[in-house]
Amino acid sequence: MRTSKFIGSAAVLATLSFAFLPSVSSSGTGLATAGSHVPVCLPAAAVGVANCDAIQLLNPAENWHGTHVAVGANGNGPGKKPGGGGGGTTFSGYTPTDLQSAYGLSSYSSSSTYGVGKTVAIVDAYNDPNALADVNVYRNEWDISPLYSQGSPTFTQVNGDGGTSLPANNTSWSEEISLDLDMVSAICPNCNIMLVEANSASITDLGNAVSFAAKNGASVISNSYGAKEFSSETTYDTYYNHPGIPITVSAGDSGYGVQYPAASPDVTAVGGTALTGSLRSGWSQTVWSGTGSGCSAYESAQSWQPSTKLCSMRTVADTAAVADPNTGVAVYDSYGEPGWMVFGGTSVASPIIASIYALASNTSSANAGGLYGAGLIQVTSGTNARHCSNYLCNAADSISFDGGIYNGPTGVGTPNGLTGF
Repeated sequence: MRTSKFIGSAAVLATLSFAFLPSVSSSGTGLATAGSHVPVCLPAAAVGVANCDAIQLLNPAENWHGTHVAVGANGNGPGKKPGGGGGGTTFSGYTPTDLQSAYGLSSYSSSSTYGVGKTVAIVDAYNDPNALADVNVYRNEWDISPLYSQGSPTFTQVNGDGGTSLPANNTSWSEEISLDLDMVSAICPNCNIMLVEANSASITDLGNAVSFAAKNGASVISNSYGAKEFSSETTYDTYYNHPGIPITVSAGDSGYGVQYPAASPDVTAVGGTALTGSLRSGWSQTVWSGTGSGCSAYESAQSWQPSTKLCSMRTVADTAAVADPNTGVAVYDSYGEPGWMVFGGTSVASPIIASIYALASNTSSANAGGLYGAGLIQVTSGTNARHCSNYLCNAADSISFDGGIYNGPTGVGTPNGLTGF
């Protein structure tokens, strides 16, 4: 187990001048305020039942941190006036080009070879009947080749057992599904996508869907959901232990606190940041104050993690990407929804990280250990808990270890190209 020491809060890299406050806090320990955004899925009351980690930004024209003029491919998406005719209209939400630039992926994502033959599996609950049509609207808008049920790249949509009899339709989880599919498309346009829809949001059904994906061709598996930790969670770890297949899990959207399966020892737990900047000015990040983090109550620490007296168990998170809905991403979803929307939450971050694993030429490191000491972009500003002065919730109190620095909300940092993946 790696030893660590505390470093001062003066070690600050890219920061922002404000902190985001999430709209809800199911655990009661995170920051909370009524605001301009709503969780897509309400927190589950039952033990061992998950909720999705997507957050919709309301009135994005007013509440997003800035505006873009997009260059749409089809002439009638958010980038151009309806019906074509040229002339851009402003819209909100980061685009594939933005995300690729922010994480040093532009040359990889635009390549004709990176990601070819790789399959990113998306595991969610319930069914989105418009999944393929909607993701292809997104891809068409940003001039990305469409997905096909046959051909390349391919799209597969099955239930948690691999069958074609799909679960019940669900508007909330459809938003989550659209978000996940769009993020894979943004980061790894050449990747095949396998959408595995669990019959329910129970960890048993979701875990079963993960196991199906792992046994049926998934290169990487993304999970944008979580449940409050529970005493028997370690018995479910086998669902998330598939050597050679990286599995990413969102860290949660309720502020400081740990959720499962992000705490599972064999996954890459993905926290969230607020991302600001542009292609011209460059990018900066700080902790998104809604992200989950902390010390697991039940899962053992791993050898690649730094260890301190504050936490001798598994810590969350391992890495991070954009999750603040006020600096969120553009997503297209038409099932009971208006079409173009802006989303945040660690549901954004998990498929981004999964897609970076898929872009990498070697995904043999199935857990987060390869990221530690790998030279990611360290985030050392921001917190997800009030009056917090330790590394589990405050990036300014990051700890140093023999491979770099670590804090709970963003782990060892955000992507820096394919470094570490």
